[in-house]
Amino acid sequence: MVIDCHYHLEERVFGVEELLCEMDRSGIHRTALMASMIAPFAEPPKFLITALQLLLETRALRGVGKAFISNFTDKGEVKILGKPYLIVTDPDNEKVFDVVGKHPERFLGWIFVNPRGKKDQVAEFEKFKDRPGFIGVKAHPYWHHFTPVELTPVAQKLSEIGKPLLIHAGFGAEGDFEALLRNVPDLKLILAHAGFPGYHDTWKRIRALKNVHLDISQTSYTSERAVRGAADCLGIDRLMFGTDGPYGFHGPDHRYDYGFIKRRTARMFPDSVVQARLLGGNFVDLAGLN
Repeated sequence: MVIDCHYHLEERVFGVEELLCEMDRSGIHRTALMASMIAPFAEPPKFLITALQLLLETRALRGVGKAFISNFTDKGEVKILGKPYLIVTDPDNEKVFDVVGKHPERFLGWIFVNPRGKKDQVAEFEKFKDRPGFIGVKAHPYWHHFTPVELTPVAQKLSEIGKPLLIHAGFGAEGDFEALLRNVPDLKLILAHAGFPGYHDTWKRIRALKNVHLDISQTSYTSERAVRGAADCLGIDRLMFGTDGPYGFHGPDHRYDYGFIKRRTARMFPDSVVQARLLGGNFVDLAGLN
């Protein structure tokens, strides 16, 4: 079974029926949905993305890469190609689980929390944890500007039931997931985007932490080079397929190319056993979907 472990429900790009068609076209059986936290934005030119990846993946140049993407305003916006986009403080979990409930055979649902938002993280967890398709909790320390240790209350809840926490780590204190793991050492933790923003440095930090995994989602943050490096350092069994759709490369029709990362993964890892692990098996085991 092929499972996209990281997709934002954003119906301004793909309505639910359109998404189901894209899944069928791409050979993706199930998708783990999370709420959208930003409006659709224009795709950056690929040459800029290639340059950004090189900057971020090179330790000596990472500060330059950070300057390009950490353009936040005091109005709670992030600037992409100079245009401000409002970051949603409390992403809409209800909409996600409504869709999951209508299509339980195709969708799973992440509970999105923000410890500095208006909604209490544990209350959100308790509200949705028993809904059909619940898979775990998603949080975004980078854009919501908090330290991962602030997720300790919900992480403890997840550890008790064996469900994962997926985070988009940030720079500096916003990427200090070790402090969270000291509080909740048995937590199943997934770091999004091949360990952004530390990449090689992050892989070395987590090599001995067998409960920490990576997703390989996103086309801006996650290069083919980063995927290969993570696989070489950590092994195939700690990586899992995701898209971070509907944000990423567009196809010839100028629409989001939902199948790009799956095709890239299959090309990079032609062995069918390895593909089965990366494209679904690892996530099935981690999330307890067996």
